[in-house]
Amino acid sequence: MVGMNNISKGNAYLALNSVNMIRSTIVCFLFICFHQSLSAQLFGGEELLSRADTLRGMLTPLRTCFDVKHYDLTVKIFPDSQRIEGVNIITFQAERNFETMQLDFFENMPIESITLGGQSQRFAREFNAVFVDLKSKAVKGELYKLEVRFSGKPIAAQNPPWDGGFVWKKDKFGNPWIGVACEGIGASLWWPNKDHLSDKPDSMNISLIVPDTLMGISNGSLINEQELENGWKKFDWKVTYPMINYNTTVYVGKYAFFNDTFVSKTGEVLPLHYYVLPHNLNKAKEHFEQVKPMFTCFEQYFGKYPFGCDTYKLVEAPYLGMEHQSAIAYGNNYKSGYAGMDYSRIGLDFDYIIIHETGHEWWGNAVSCSDIADLWIHEGFCTYSEALYVECMFDYQTALAYVNAKKPTIGNRQPIIGPYNVNREGSGDMYSKGMLLLNTLRHVINNDKLWWEIIKGLVDEFSYKSTSSAAIENFIMDKTAIDLRYFFDQYLRHAAIPVFEYRLKKKNKILEYRWVADVPGFRMPIQATLLNNRLDWIYPTTEWQIRETQLGKKDVFRVAEELYYVNVRKAGKK
Repeated sequence: MVGMNNISKGNAYLALNSVNMIRSTIVCFLFICFHQSLSAQLFGGEELLSRADTLRGMLTPLRTCFDVKHYDLTVKIFPDSQRIEGVNIITFQAERNFETMQLDFFENMPIESITLGGQSQRFAREFNAVFVDLKSKAVKGELYKLEVRFSGKPIAAQNPPWDGGFVWKKDKFGNPWIGVACEGIGASLWWPNKDHLSDKPDSMNISLIVPDTLMGISNGSLINEQELENGWKKFDWKVTYPMINYNTTVYVGKYAFFNDTFVSKTGEVLPLHYYVLPHNLNKAKEHFEQVKPMFTCFEQYFGKYPFGCDTYKLVEAPYLGMEHQSAIAYGNNYKSGYAGMDYSRIGLDFDYIIIHETGHEWWGNAVSCSDIADLWIHEGFCTYSEALYVECMFDYQTALAYVNAKKPTIGNRQPIIGPYNVNREGSGDMYSKGMLLLNTLRHVINNDKLWWEIIKGLVDEFSYKSTSSAAIENFIMDKTAIDLRYFFDQYLRHAAIPVFEYRLKKKNKILEYRWVADVPGFRMPIQATLLNNRLDWIYPTTEWQIRETQLGKKDVFRVAEELYYVNVRKAGKK
């Protein structure tokens, strides 16, 4: 059902008036911002951004007028018919006086009612936006509880986790095995909420009602199990930390449970909870032993696990993996590497999904972007956490080999920061290129003591918040006292990487060199061999410079490309 056909019975006329009122309220605001987006933004050079994109991605006054404090979500899951029904009680604080607000819920999912204080509220739908007209004005600073009842068949994922939606599968014994993954497409594909990364609820309750032969697993701590009538069982979970909506998750299946503990250097005990398919229990007990040394490494670089009160869980899932906060989806089939593969072969010594998805607990779940255009904060830093794990478990040189093995996977065809206000990510290069730019930045700064302080400082400064790439960049520049805007602009906001161009003259005794880059005034220092095989610093700009070398006849000039993600090009003669 589309548009006005999605409005509850009996409210069609009122809802139409509501939509008209809403449109008149925001038309000027949208016109300015939307015109800027349309005039410049083509995603992948093909898809024109639309009003639906803006409604989903932009913080209009109808979204900034309220701040979500808590979600109390109850969902009943029907495996045979692949449908759900539920209720979400949204506790919000009014940021100003208002009468109309926007929620988000996919248009294929019917809303049965929206009530506030026991009174039915009028609402209208446009694309995947839900506009609610409150019968009484919300007053700035006051708390309210809005109840949304819903049901329907949520989108089924065709290629999870990259293609968002519910996953309806069966285990090898024919038992239902259900999950959901919705990063990017958004949590509003299956439950109503304010679906914008800038507004994390402070806490959340999630209740799953499933057939009593199965378990319902979600984020946070299990606080109650209750047998219901007619063959149903209810599992109540409590999340005590802020959480991005797309991390809210569901696992339904016939699971076996076992647990362990990780003891940090400070003596704190973290419960490790594992839910796996019963026939994999013994295999999982051995395979998941790598979790504890991983935590030792990540604690060293990033500080303690950020969601300790909610436990740490790995849950066997019917898809490869996903970083659901405190309830990580594990589907790597107990293989090493990425489904048994790794470009560097170094990764074959550990399970990629365990390491990468746990890295997201710091980068993405604790430190989160406020617009998905800045998703590199999640994926770039998290991919870099893999390299730090390798450095911790092996050594620095092995970590460099792991980092540089990712270079062939990078296309450099689009910037890794995407268009703002339209719920669009940047290039998928954000994973490997994000790792390589951080490795490059580490060697530009050339002070590991300061570098580790920066990495841990980012976690301390931005955990449990929604932030931006600009804020991350400014934090790093403040800590280093170096103007690195040229660096971030080139690597984040342009597709190409810088090119180090050079000429050797007079039998290699004279080096001419410069940067070729998109950013005017690009001036990144870099190391190269000017004497024998020893690396020395040079300071190229976009203008040609000259430097004497002491290279012998058999010496080879090279740039330390293992330390910096650049292209090197020998220029022709003048």
